[in-house]
Amino acid sequence: MSDNQSMEEKEMNLTGHLSELRNRIIVTAIFFILFFIGGLVFSKEIYIFFQNDIPFKLTVISPGEIIWIHFTLAAVVAIVGTLPIFALQVWLFVKPGLTQKEQKATIAYIPAVFFLFIGGLVFGYFMFIKLILPFLLSLNDGMFNQMFTVDKYFRFLLRVTLPFAVLFEVPVIAMFLTALGVLTPQFMRRTRKYAYFILVIISTIVTPPDFIVQLVVAVPLILLYEISINLAAFVYRKKQRKHEAFMSESES
Repeated sequence: MSDNQSMEEKEMNLTGHLSELRNRIIVTAIFFILFFIGGLVFSKEIYIFFQNDIPFKLTVISPGEIIWIHFTLAAVVAIVGTLPIFALQVWLFVKPGLTQKEQKATIAYIPAVFFLFIGGLVFGYFMFIKLILPFLLSLNDGMFNQMFTVDKYFRFLLRVTLPFAVLFEVPVIAMFLTALGVLTPQFMRRTRKYAYFILVIISTIVTPPDFIVQLVVAVPLILLYEISINLAAFVYRKKQRKHEAFMSESES
């Protein structure tokens, strides 16, 4: 009888978790749709903003590209706008499993996730406009007639900038996982050389085949990883001090 009750309780808990997860996904999807609609309304202004930063006029070669650029810009707005909502929903989902101290410590990561993502996008866009694009255009040197389509240009732009936005989340992810006890700064230091290797590969993928440009991109990413280690170490030491204080109080 007790086994049956235990099974029923587990099934009820699982059903409750799945129901809550569904509700969190629905809330996130609603905000995504709202931001997407807002992005569609202002897609022309957003496009003009990006167009003003380049020394040439973009071209469309099919009606589908006109629709594609409006939807793409709206999707980027929706992703950026929904990110803090998504982070909050994730936090609310895991909140019941956290202590009060962990709840207070981790809630601060939600705005950090948003601002770091924006910072990564801005950094990636700056690298693209100031270094990558001028380098690629300089290779032409009057050899070809330049005609850049909206589709090709923005696909390339997103391929360069989005990895930076994701990589800029590394510090807050490291702090969050350290606060939960999943990650330690010691592990990050031991795997430093592998992390460096991966970051160099990423910088090679998103930049043209020029050593100077790749170096300019790789160095900030490596510094970002070192900052992540130091932030994780700060959180780890703070967590250790609280644990030692709790143990000493228990012994007394």
